[in-house]
Amino acid sequence: MIKKIFILIYFVILQTNLLFAEEIKKFVINGNKRITDETIIVFSNINIGSQVNSDDLNDITKKLYETNFFYDIELSLNQGILQIKVVENAIIQTVVFNGVKNKRILSALEENILLKEKRSFFETYIKDDEEKITNILRTNGYYFAKVDSKYLKNDNNTIDLIYDIELGERSLIKKIKFIGNKVLKDRKLKEIIVSEEARFWKIISKKKYLDIKRIELDKNLLKNYYKNNGYYNVAIESSSAQLVNDEYFELIFNINAGEKYYFRNATLELPQNYSQENFNGIISIFDKLKNKIYSLKKIEEILKEIDNIALSKQFEFISAQYNEKIIGKNKIDLNIKINESEKIYVNRIKVFGNYTTQENVIRNAMLVDEGDPFNEILLNNSINELKYKNIFNKVSFKLENTSDNLKKNIIINVQEKPTGEISAGAGTGTSGTQLSFGIAEKNYGGAGVRLDTNFHISDTFIRGKFSINNPNYNNSDKSLNTTIESTNIDQMSNFGYETTRTGLSLGTSYEQFKDIYFSPSFSNYYENLKTSSTASTSKKSQKGSYFDSEFNYRLSLNKLNQNFQPTDGYKTSFYQNVPLYSKDYALDTALEYSKFFSPSDSVVFNFSIFARGIASLNGKDVRVSKRVFLPNKKLRGFKSGRIGPLDSGEYIGGNYGSALNFVSSFPNLLPELQNVDFSIFVDAGNVWGVDYNESLDKSKIRSSTGVAINWFTPIGPLNFSLAVPISKADTDKTETFRFDIGTTF
Repeated sequence: MIKKIFILIYFVILQTNLLFAEEIKKFVINGNKRITDETIIVFSNINIGSQVNSDDLNDITKKLYETNFFYDIELSLNQGILQIKVVENAIIQTVVFNGVKNKRILSALEENILLKEKRSFFETYIKDDEEKITNILRTNGYYFAKVDSKYLKNDNNTIDLIYDIELGERSLIKKIKFIGNKVLKDRKLKEIIVSEEARFWKIISKKKYLDIKRIELDKNLLKNYYKNNGYYNVAIESSSAQLVNDEYFELIFNINAGEKYYFRNATLELPQNYSQENFNGIISIFDKLKNKIYSLKKIEEILKEIDNIALSKQFEFISAQYNEKIIGKNKIDLNIKINESEKIYVNRIKVFGNYTTQENVIRNAMLVDEGDPFNEILLNNSINELKYKNIFNKVSFKLENTSDNLKKNIIINVQEKPTGEISAGAGTGTSGTQLSFGIAEKNYGGAGVRLDTNFHISDTFIRGKFSINNPNYNNSDKSLNTTIESTNIDQMSNFGYETTRTGLSLGTSYEQFKDIYFSPSFSNYYENLKTSSTASTSKKSQKGSYFDSEFNYRLSLNKLNQNFQPTDGYKTSFYQNVPLYSKDYALDTALEYSKFFSPSDSVVFNFSIFARGIASLNGKDVRVSKRVFLPNKKLRGFKSGRIGPLDSGEYIGGNYGSALNFVSSFPNLLPELQNVDFSIFVDAGNVWGVDYNESLDKSKIRSSTGVAINWFTPIGPLNFSLAVPISKADTDKTETFRFDIGTTF
């Protein structure tokens, strides 16, 4: 009976609206000076002959306000004549920043404020821009900068906007301290956070300046790292900056790690009419959690599985809640509750604040679209995806009611931030010296496209590379990567050859199956190979020019608990380079596997396998520039590239190479040395196989053992090792001591 009454009321309201609707016969527009009558009619989305009621008039008003062209709008409808009276917003004629002379900072201010020249003026936006200006200045070290604004009205309905800025002195971070029950050493914590200590050579980095937002990011990074490693109740109790000698700041983080927690039980609550079979993916994860260290990544894995379920039409209207309950001293019970949500649909998605970023970049990140069922899980993940792009300072949303109770509008507000980066670094060690410089833009043209240009130079190579990454090419949810590069490798004195390789590659990368990523690419390279006068006849015969067209692909499975300093899980990667056109067709294949295990906070074990082989497909010798050499880190105790087959006194690499590595790290050894970590290792490896002369192939497993020390020095990370060979060949060149140190500018 009640249902019938509601239906009757609905039809009465509907008929009433139709009864009071009028047909538009004519438009009369007053007050517009810059905006033409035709443009206003287009904005209203109403045509001659349209039936219009009071609700439609309200919609027209909203649409006209959304254009940001009008300060005031009045609508009236009488005898088919729709009268629209508008007051246009003033136009910003000039924007002036008094007190700032640095062109780079001025450019950042001009790019990121809302009230730009030639745009409509909104007085309410001034405070937002003052906040943006303050944040940009703080990011550049002007922590105590003061910003005042004023505007002058001109006779031609334009505005001159003036910001008076008092910069003050730059606020440098002299020292970063970690105090409290932090469990971890300072060295590891400094590598987790973004802020860094100021040094005289750091002329590019902004991270040396005190910045509230960056400090909040540091606190979140620290908290997430601790929680991902079992410290569920970690508290970053305070972070403070103390002024030293009225010149520098000391940044202090007070950390209470608390106990390490373990999962005890995990349960799933479903509505009565739901079958448990549809949620087997979640239950299988639950089965693996019992007695495992608490980890945020495990929670995210469960929530990702719920996302996949929510994407199916059968479960469009579900929501999920998870609750964690501490049991005893260090156990946690996890409960996931699935609920049926109200059956509401998305009417419109409105985006505000994207003055540089194209709207399709934001919409493409959304897992919900107009007309879709409203799902809170997917909406929250859409917002997280926008934040993950790292092109916005702030992303927020709210829901807006519509005239239809079964539909809601989603209002998304974004606050853009500078997306350009400049980087530079230098390093030296027993393996040589290198310099690097790079320029990157994460949101080129507002299209969400990343541009990256970098240049590297060392004792033996020079490389320049330009790359373009479109994370959602042609709305396919797959990235498109384009790379153009030129590399010169001069190994004439070491291995008797020099090569210059120039070309481009085109590829993509995406998740093919759960946690399995597929990265295929096509490449075309031109190579010019030179050999030394003392090189063997075989090597000299390879001198000349080559054109290679190749198909490359990589399959990777990542089950690490975290990508940065993992303590549990494993990662497997398989790579293959298939020649499509070449003078000397050769198939290049590689496999890498790494496993981490930590029985306690005092030790982390790591076991890794490396194997690579390159084989000729047409009977020709494998090109010397393509032959296999073991990477430096895979076999300590031996000079880089100085093991394996030897021809005319030169190491020529092999057709095959492999290595086994076992490392035991002791992160809490000698706690008084806060910036030093220790580890012991056993390495074993071999390079073998000479296709053109089997007599040169004297295969022998090389092995070594030793100790490695990682020291976070004032200059930068210093890594050195002391290694003793266990087994070797007579022709091998050993290296007892090895070190590398690097820094950024």
